[in-house]
Amino acid sequence: MGTVKKELRCPNCGHIVYIYSNPFPTVDIILEGKDEKGREGVFLIYRKNPPIGWALPGGFVDYGESLEQAAIREAREETSLEIDRLEQFYSYSDPLRDPRHHTITTVFIAKAEGRPKANDDAKKIRLFFEDNLPSLVFDHARILKDYFVFKKSGLRPNSKLPLPAD
Repeated sequence: MGTVKKELRCPNCGHIVYIYSNPFPTVDIILEGKDEKGREGVFLIYRKNPPIGWALPGGFVDYGESLEQAAIREAREETSLEIDRLEQFYSYSDPLRDPRHHTITTVFIAKAEGRPKANDDAKKIRLFFEDNLPSLVFDHARILKDYFVFKKSGLRPNSKLPLPAD
C-alpha cells in the first residue's frame, strides 16, 4: 500500500501542491441500557443512509473535535440519549471495515440515560441483547463480539488481522 497523493499545480503561483488521501477518523459508541426487567443490553440504530441496516451509533469526527466530543455528539444526535461514564474501548482499523471509505474507528462504551428516540442519521433505535443481535453493517458484529467477551472476562481485544508481508 502506501500513501496515495496527487500532484496539482496551484492556479495562482504555479507551484506543485500535493493532495494526500488519508483514512477518515470515526467513532462508534456502545451505549449500555436496561430493559423494564433490568436486563442490560446495547442500543443499536437502524441507519437511514447507506449502508442501510442496524449499527452502533457513531460517525465521523469533525475537524477540531476530540474523539470523546465526537462520541458524545454522535450519541446525542442519533439516539437522543445522554451518556455517562464514557470509556475508550478499542480502535478498529481494517481498511475494508467501511465500504464507503478507509476509516479508523475508536469505539467507546458508555451508560445511556434518558428516553431513546431515533434522530439525525437513525431511522429506528432499539435495545438488543447478546442473544438477539440483528445482522449488522460495517464491522459492528465483530466489535460487539469483542465487547461481550470483554464484559465477561475483562479482556480487551487483540488485533486479528494478519501483519503485512515485508
